[in-house]
Amino acid sequence: MFKDRVVLYARAGDGGDGAASFRREKFVPRGGPDGGDGGNGGNVVLEADPQVDSLVDLYFRPHARAQHGGRGRGKKMHGKDGAECRLRVPCGTVIRDGESGEVEGELVEAGDERVVARGGRGGLGNCHFTSSTNRAPRRFTPGGPGDERRLTIELKIVAHAGLVGYPNAGKSTLLSRISAAKPKVAGYPFTTLNPIIGTVKFDDYTSVRVADIPGLIDGAHEGVGLGFDFLRHIERTEVLLFVLDMAGSEGRDPVEDYQRLRGELRCYREDLDERPRLILANKMDLPEADDNLKRFRAGTDESVLPLSAAAGEGLDAVRSWLAGHFSKDLSRRADS
Repeated sequence: MFKDRVVLYARAGDGGDGAASFRREKFVPRGGPDGGDGGNGGNVVLEADPQVDSLVDLYFRPHARAQHGGRGRGKKMHGKDGAECRLRVPCGTVIRDGESGEVEGELVEAGDERVVARGGRGGLGNCHFTSSTNRAPRRFTPGGPGDERRLTIELKIVAHAGLVGYPNAGKSTLLSRISAAKPKVAGYPFTTLNPIIGTVKFDDYTSVRVADIPGLIDGAHEGVGLGFDFLRHIERTEVLLFVLDMAGSEGRDPVEDYQRLRGELRCYREDLDERPRLILANKMDLPEADDNLKRFRAGTDESVLPLSAAAGEGLDAVRSWLAGHFSKDLSRRADS
């Protein structure tokens, strides 16, 4: 099961009460106040973990509670701080306020963390309230309440490249051929209903992450179908790989498909159309694909790689292009 949006109810721990206590020892009849402070309540923390790829754990356990702080004790003993509640989420997690919908933070890199509900402060013991006129105060303060919040947690896939195309263009087949990912592949539209990440590995032990974004439809930028849910996963990809059915199956026109796809991305976020892109002319093993490719190339000067994911043709060229495009980044990561 894949989940990329959940509602989280976060309850931080309350601070422990301070203590009202007096020192009592043999031969010390007026020992004075010695009440300790209460412990602080635990925080609720989200941490990005590259080993986590979905929000499914939060979906099944939407209530996160941290421990309350302990009460202060005599002999100026502080109460124990409440244990935090730490939740591990995927890299690319976006945290929104559950009421306003405003973005509070994003966890992009491994180890990024954010306190989403802060624990209450511990109360003060009576030893803090002595004065020249009151040498034996009985006053203490209660612990402060911890935050209690409703949050919306979203996932935006973090990948080097994203496969963009209409349903049944062959994106899932392509990803399964160039990586070890095993997306569902079938000869009907909307086979892929959730984003899938595949890792393309190279001979020098470097790799890039490629995301198979579920097929877009016209009007996706307005929320038609699951448009918003799909398009937000493209936001963090560095390169867009447009997968086109160059054979024109099911009456499609690859030239029109390409222009419409770019239009959907521009309407959602204008800067998406400015990102580096590569056109993958898929299904070149089918009739009419060659003629359509000539017509397509006549109308554009952009890079086009012909291939057939189903027949396994042209895949090495795709891998080589990815390796060349990301070579500097891959070398930097290998050296670090």
